[in-house]
Amino acid sequence: MKLATYKDGSRDGQLVVVSRDLSTAHYATGIASKLQQVLDDWNFLAPQLEDLYTTLNQGKARHAFPFDPAQCMAPLPRAYQWADGSAYINHVELVRAARNSEVPASFYTDPLMYQGGSDDFIGPCDPVVCASEAFGIDFEAEIAVITGDVPMQTSADDAVESVRLIMLANDVSLRNLIPAELGKGFGFLQSKPATAFSPVAVTPDELGDTWQGGRVHLTLQSTWNGRKVGMCEAGLEMTFHFGQLIAHICKTRNVRAGSIVGSGTVSNKSVEVKGKPEWPKGYSCIAEKRAIETILDGKPSTEFMKFGDTIRIEMKGQNGESLFGAIEQEIVPLAQA
Repeated sequence: MKLATYKDGSRDGQLVVVSRDLSTAHYATGIASKLQQVLDDWNFLAPQLEDLYTTLNQGKARHAFPFDPAQCMAPLPRAYQWADGSAYINHVELVRAARNSEVPASFYTDPLMYQGGSDDFIGPCDPVVCASEAFGIDFEAEIAVITGDVPMQTSADDAVESVRLIMLANDVSLRNLIPAELGKGFGFLQSKPATAFSPVAVTPDELGDTWQGGRVHLTLQSTWNGRKVGMCEAGLEMTFHFGQLIAHICKTRNVRAGSIVGSGTVSNKSVEVKGKPEWPKGYSCIAEKRAIETILDGKPSTEFMKFGDTIRIEMKGQNGESLFGAIEQEIVPLAQA
């Protein structure tokens, strides 16, 4: 099934069930008003939502209405935890190669993760508000999952079974603030503003055979200012699958229902053409494009995002249908927000 949260003036919005083709929706009133309620009592409430979803897809729901992504908050507007990984080791290799830095051996066996702000997510069509272009505004196209309860020391194979919902993310980064923060040795804070998520979150069964081994085997599309810059394959080159990412968190603590775990920037390796590396799949963040330019030309030439820039992130199914709806955002200054 597909779930979204509509804006209603409150912090947590109103839960709606969305049809498979994203054309219609229906309030989940009488079952649950908020997504967190469903996550807390999944085995009891999810089947009731599935029944409504079936009725909606059959065109028999009594109070269905046209679905409007612009009315959406993040599917889970605030979460108990937002932990983002760097599951695509190629992304790490590229960024480090650009600054002549080796990737530590542990990065290939143990996921790198950071804990982001989960108290103030933004909707798929909400603007990205930033105080200054000088911060180095960058989009990051990612996949994220929402978990059920996962006990401490759960294995990766068992942890993947805890995935309740899957969605897309724009994990905005402020690149020019990152070096100083990482230099302090405590990781990201100011350099990671509010994250945006796709209009709908979907249950794994909606992806069919493209959800395999804790990975989504489909193409993640990034369109910057109307130009498609990324068509990255999300499955094959995901070094750590979502079960491994969740298990990494669970090594020393429980993960509770409603935790969101991100994949990190979806990234694909280069191919050799006439003795030179090329990246035909493009990129899912500007930092990666700048790293490629540095490797090829000795310095980056692509600038970070400016006020007025737009970013669209979307993933389509095998028949060309939009699975999660699109994240469509504009970069705006704080003064206009």
